[in-house]
Amino acid sequence: MRRLTAFLFMAALMVAAPASAQDQAVNVNLGGGYTFALSEVREHLGDGYNINFGLWFNVTPTIAIQVEYSYNGLGKKQINIPPDQLPAGATQSDVFADMNMQYGNFNLVFKPPTESKAKPYIIAGAGVYYRPVKVTTPVIGYVPPYCDPWWYYCWPGGFVEADQILASKSTTGFGIDFGGGITFQASDAVGIYIEARYHYIWGPELKDNAGKSYGKANGQFLPITFGLRF
Repeated sequence: MRRLTAFLFMAALMVAAPASAQDQAVNVNLGGGYTFALSEVREHLGDGYNINFGLWFNVTPTIAIQVEYSYNGLGKKQINIPPDQLPAGATQSDVFADMNMQYGNFNLVFKPPTESKAKPYIIAGAGVYYRPVKVTTPVIGYVPPYCDPWWYYCWPGGFVEADQILASKSTTGFGIDFGGGITFQASDAVGIYIEARYHYIWGPELKDNAGKSYGKANGQFLPITFGLRF
C-alpha cells in the first residue's frame, strides 16, 4: 500500500506540474490533522490523527471527482468492564483498546465560482473502510540481557511492562462521507486547505453463541484536515 501511494503521488506530480501556470486538469492534495471519534465509538475508542493523499480530477471549473486514501490512527482508550464476574480473591486487570481506520473513497466536489483567493468547496462520496481493532492488558515480562550496536545501547536484563493481546480483529465495510472546506491560494500553483468531513461506516453485528446481539460496530468519525493542494 505504501509503494502504491508513493507511485500515485509521483505520477500525479508529473501530470499536475506542467499545468501549474494554467487551469490544471489534476490537483494533488496532501494533508493531515486530528480525527474525532463520535457517538458510541467515542465510548470505546479514543481520538487520533489522520494522514490523507488524494487526486482531484477537474471535470469542469466547478465540478471535480476526487480519489483519496487516508490513514487514521486512533488513540488507546481504557475500557471499564463491570467486575461482576470476578472469581473469589481475583483482581481485575486494566483493559485497553486501540484501532486504526484506513479507507479509499470516491467523492464528488462542488466548487462555487468565486474571484476570491479563499475558495470554498463541498464534498461528498462513498468508499471502503478497513478497521482493525486490538484489545490488550498490561502484563510483566522478563527481557534477557542484550546488546545491539544499531540501538546504541546494551540492555542489562530485567522485568518490564508489556501488553498481552486479548483480541485482534478487523472488519472491512462500506461507508459514506460529506463535508466541506476552504482552499486559500498561496500562489497560482499551490493552495493551503482546511477541511472537515463526517464519515459514517456500516459495521458487522456481534452475537454470542446463544444468538444474543450486542450491537453493530457502526463507525462515526470527524477528521479535521490541514494540507497543501497543488
